[in-house]
This record gives sequence, structure tokens and C-alpha cells, in this order.
Amino acid sequence: MAQSVSELTGKEFDGFTKKGLVLVDFSADWCMPCVMMAPVMEELSKKFKGKIKFGKIDVDENIAIAQKFKIFSIPNFILFKDGEIKDRFVGAMSEEDFQDRLREHL
Repeated sequence: MAQSVSELTGKEFDGFTKKGLVLVDFSADWCMPCVMMAPVMEELSKKFKGKIKFGKIDVDENIAIAQKFKIFSIPNFILFKDGEIKDRFVGAMSEEDFQDRLREHL
């Protein structure tokens, strides 16, 4: 099964978020709410295909990026538009609520 959410590293991050609407999931493998949100992110990435790009970054492996964006609690989702932060969502939420929040930016 191909994943629709790209796993990012610090090197790819700037290029990935530079153009268009991009949602980045800051998470960690040991975080249960993060694990619970993974299938929600997969579903949303399919629903918003062609409108929003989805990426995921492991905060433990990319500490510098997590610090740059002041990620103090996870899961933490940042919506970028052309490299600029447009919105931030912290904590787990239902797919419907997340979808509604994303639609506000389309």
C-alpha cells in the first residue's frame, strides 16, 4: 500500500513546504495520539489530493525543525501556504473536524 503522506527529513522540509498548501504532521512513534492520527492523515491526504500536500516529520529524528517551529506537544500539525504558516492544530481530533478546518483554507 503506497502512503499518501510523505515522510520528511530536515533536508527535504523547505522544498516540500515551499509551494502551495502543505500540511505537516509533527509526531513520534511513541506518541499514542500521534499513532491514532496516522490513519486520519492518510484518509485526508486522499480526500484533499491535488489541493493539499501531506507530510510527516518525526520530532525525535528532526529536533532542529521541531525547535524551529516551537513544537512543544505532539501531535502538532502546521498548515503552510507557499512556505508561510497559515494555521496550526495541536492534539488529536476527528477526521470530520480536521477536514472542516482544512476546508477553511481552500
